[in-house]
Amino acid sequence: MEKKLFADLVTSLKQAGEIARGSRKPSRVFRYPHSRVKAIRERTKLSQSEFALLMGVSVKTLQNWEQARREPRGPAAALLRIVEKAPEVALRALHS
Repeated sequence: MEKKLFADLVTSLKQAGEIARGSRKPSRVFRYPHSRVKAIRERTKLSQSEFALLMGVSVKTLQNWEQARREPRGPAAALLRIVEKAPEVALRALHS
């Protein structure tokens, strides 16, 4: 691994730790209100169990997102954004 790439990764990890401890603000945050998660799922015409399987989460987790008890984060939030912007492409890629 190149020294610059390694140094950049180390810097990123340190910044992630600062964000986790609350001493640094993240550069961006994606929020998905419960109604939006449900709307995204409904646009795909999938049931909760089918959509949860597609997303790689439990049905309970999906229900928690839809009922605003929890909020999708990290890869789940990114995948939701992809499904929202290009549902046909995302569904085709995830079903193959």
